Amino acid sequence: MTRFQARRKLRKACAGALLTGFHVRKKLLKATTIATFLAIGAGTISIGQAQAVVVTFDDIQTTSDGDVIPNGYAGLNWDNFHSLDSSSLASTGYGYGTVSAPNVAFNSEGNPATVSIDNGKYDLNSVHLAAAWNNGLNILVEGFLGEELLYSKTVTVDSTASTQYNLDFLDIDNVRFTSSGGVDAGYGGGGTQFALDNFTYETEPVPEPLTILGSLAAGSFGVALRRKYKQQQKDTAKV
Repeated sequence: MTRFQARRKLRKACAGALLTGFHVRKKLLKATTIATFLAIGAGTISIGQAQAVVVTFDDIQTTSDGDVIPNGYAGLNWDNFHSLDSSSLASTGYGYGTVSAPNVAFNSEGNPATVSIDNGKYDLNSVHLAAAWNNGLNILVEGFLGEELLYSKTVTVDSTASTQYNLDFLDIDNVRFTSSGGVDAGYGGGGTQFALDNFTYETEPVPEPLTILGSLAAGSFGVALRRKYKQQQKDTAKV
């Protein structure tokens, strides 16, 4: 073989190696793109939208005297909130404030009451509120994230009907209700208690295994093709 023929053969081999490397890079880009779209699609399908939870308190075994709402009920912690069967108090603010029978929640002894969540955040969408004994009762509703006050809204309620308030307190971990004032409605009782019903909230959905599988698939495609490309580069260097 002449020197010219040897150089020609070497150039041909190098060109072939470069062409092969180009094809590997092209396949890597294409496969990674497809895998990424699959992962995104999987995530979109599996995560979906957060679902609102409407807390009605009606599945709590309670009496007309009222019982403590236990922590963990409906996924939340309830401090100083009690629930009662309002049928025996139908002609008071407890009865008029009941949206879904038979139970309604209230702040015990008229003191501040809170609703919190462990290890996370939630959005408080809306609540139904009514005064138990006093017309013109003021209720301060405050939304916190840790110690930081993010939202504050004061509403004035009567004892003759429940009113829905769309609060839209987003990304909080605690909401506090503080009631004050008002004028005795003449029901034979007294105090700054309020009736709360249909507490509507939602939390962020947790990614399902399909989402994780899609992400791992994209990563696996990329790693495998990168290894193949690196091996091709090594073979080219040897030539």
